[in-house]
Amino acid sequence: MKPTVSIARRNFLQAMAGTALAGAFSGRAFAQDPVQTLLQSPQRGQWSDQFDAGRGDNRPGTSNLPILSSQTPDLIEVAMDDYRAIVASGGWPVVPANEKLQLGATSPTIPILRKRLMISGDLPPASGEAQTFDSWVDGAVRRFQLRHGLPADGVLGKYTYAAMNIPASIRLGQLETNLVRLRAMSGYLGDRYVMVNIPAAQIEAVELGQVVQRHTAIVGKIDRQTPVLNSNIYEIIFNPYWTAPKSIIQKDIIPLMRKDPDYLVDNHIHIYDSKGDEIAPQTIDWSTDDAAEYMFRQDPGKINAMASVKINFHNPHAVYMHDTPQQGLFGQIERFHSSGCVRVQNVRDLVTWILKDTPGWGRQQIEQVVATGANTPVEVTNPVPVYFTYVTAWSVQKGVVEFRDDIYHRDGVEELALDSTAL
Repeated sequence: MKPTVSIARRNFLQAMAGTALAGAFSGRAFAQDPVQTLLQSPQRGQWSDQFDAGRGDNRPGTSNLPILSSQTPDLIEVAMDDYRAIVASGGWPVVPANEKLQLGATSPTIPILRKRLMISGDLPPASGEAQTFDSWVDGAVRRFQLRHGLPADGVLGKYTYAAMNIPASIRLGQLETNLVRLRAMSGYLGDRYVMVNIPAAQIEAVELGQVVQRHTAIVGKIDRQTPVLNSNIYEIIFNPYWTAPKSIIQKDIIPLMRKDPDYLVDNHIHIYDSKGDEIAPQTIDWSTDDAAEYMFRQDPGKINAMASVKINFHNPHAVYMHDTPQQGLFGQIERFHSSGCVRVQNVRDLVTWILKDTPGWGRQQIEQVVATGANTPVEVTNPVPVYFTYVTAWSVQKGVVEFRDDIYHRDGVEELALDSTAL
């Protein structure tokens, strides 16, 4: 009976019993043995580059092929053939999650880890069965982590164990589910477009069929989800005002005002009634939800919720893309912190690309306007299509399959979903 493991990461069981299973793997996943190439290299200290170069495939995440490319469904079908063969041969073993493993460690668990990584194509079979966590295992773990959107630090911790112990049969089903999604998006999307992949919390700027920029993103919490949508970016606002949605007023601002009556003043947020007249915070009864009937607007500035830039596109959900003063969030593994909008790392690079056809708005001009602090809307001369998508499994490189957590529980399999209490 195949084991199942929940990927509710913060609730992940730290001790998991596993039995090594014999398995076969598809020949597509491997190139020729690169051991001699690595050992004979004068730059063998740079093992991560030599590891993937020797394997005959690209390092995960380096392809310029967009996730929404017309080639992606074909690559997924190739991957599905490999995963069917893995499943038919018994899948891969569960790796006991009872110790933190990294380079230099010795453990009876490591031969099980090696077999697991060999079956999924992350570790060449000629690397051996030793109980030592050597540079080959280190490289394979890092490759596995990259394919699953995890920090490639080579350390076996709870996040890596959780992703690693999803059964092969469930991964196959995940590929099947996402093949349907990607086929639906494989038509002409525009010569230039922006794609937000919600589960990956990642953005691609695509031009003439190639990814020209990638950006880390922050997307919606489980209870405030970023919607799937198609639209066109028609406006960039530098130094934007921020108007709080009613949901944020109710869930965030009112509770904060109950704790700290100076919160609005300290954050340069003003309250306006339906006539546009400003209301003093002291005149509102914060023990009720009456404040939700007013408009809350934050002045432009460094502490503004959207920081320096807002990217506008029409949609029924009132969401948009924007900068953020909370840059530290981009370095987190779980980047599901917003109320539905999408925060963009290095947003000015993306905005410069969006405005490339708009006269007078090169990078220098953008920086000058941001420095003034003045609210400045700019119409995009050629509106750029934008697609918010939900893709948890894909392949844009032969022999490299990428998976992400089903953060919003849309794949229909419990093992792939984060627990709603995790974030």
